[in-house]
Amino acid sequence: MTTTLLQTPLFSWHDAHGGSLVDFAGWSMPVKYTSIVDEHQATRSRVALFDVSHMGRLLVHGRDAALFLERMVTRRVKDMQPGRIRYSLVTDQSGGVLDDILVYCIDSEGSDLTFQLVVNASNRKKIKSWLDLHVGKQQVSIVDLTFETSMIAVQGPRALLTAQAIISEPLESLGYYRSRVTNLDGTEATVSRTGYTGEDGIELIVAADKALETWERLLKVGQPYEVIPAGLAARDTLRLEAGMPLYGHELAEQIDPIEAGLKFAVDLEEREFPGSEVLVERSAGGASRKRVGLRLFGRRIPREGYPILDTSEIVGIVTSGTFSPTFECPIAMGFVPHGLAEPGTALSIDIRGKLENAEVTALPFYKRSKT
Repeated sequence: MTTTLLQTPLFSWHDAHGGSLVDFAGWSMPVKYTSIVDEHQATRSRVALFDVSHMGRLLVHGRDAALFLERMVTRRVKDMQPGRIRYSLVTDQSGGVLDDILVYCIDSEGSDLTFQLVVNASNRKKIKSWLDLHVGKQQVSIVDLTFETSMIAVQGPRALLTAQAIISEPLESLGYYRSRVTNLDGTEATVSRTGYTGEDGIELIVAADKALETWERLLKVGQPYEVIPAGLAARDTLRLEAGMPLYGHELAEQIDPIEAGLKFAVDLEEREFPGSEVLVERSAGGASRKRVGLRLFGRRIPREGYPILDTSEIVGIVTSGTFSPTFECPIAMGFVPHGLAEPGTALSIDIRGKLENAEVTALPFYKRSKT
């Protein structure tokens, strides 16, 4: 039995312009247009557009919205001001990660705040159901806006120059993890200085019926900056170089935020949320394993699930791996015991029966210059 894949408002454009469409979390998405390396390098050196409309967008509003989210996510939200964005996690009662999300504080009516959550495509229904389950008698409404809106990421050193051509307010004054509501030809849109590539850039949330027009305008105004469309494969190699975790790989219900290296995204003092008591204990005692970067010395690529060895003993597994276009060598992330997590530690990875030398590397592998 076949399942009909969901389509973003830009599906027909991708199909008509050479996008290699694949099933990604139930959506038909472009994995690439030309080559992964070309799209990766364009993002690192110039500017690229990514259709990320498959990401879930949930509106949380009502008199108790701030108090509700304060008790449901790992970061504080009650002190947020409109325009602020925070990276956070949703955890279950055991402290495992249900998803990593962005929390946008988008509006304020008196003392009542309105929020938008950007969640992973594969977890949209799960997170919506989890939140609905915990609303109880609180005055909170949770609305799925995913199909009413579209999301476009403009990423790279020339991203702001490209986006500025269609946005009247100066983007240079928009701080990192900040957003504002803007006007695009009479249509309200949300622009945020966020991304998942390790580069500077913005993400635009627009009405679904304005997505194609916005996408084509960005491609046109970005021509002087050599803009190109890019697919999900380059987005993955970019985020891996930037040391950013991906749900289902470095994050899962069997992985807690402490061992994932995301303690910064967990506010534990004087707060309660699902799993908080467990995470207080693990934070005090220390995790038994740690997410690390691994750089290989050969040319063979480590993939998810490959064993990591210390001499002949399996000590961990690879969670993500690729050939890095920036460093021109294989890189990976994985979990190893704390005693083997120090940068420079020599390990090996079993790649289809052959051991390849690897070295623990501090994350991120890549950090953009801010000069």
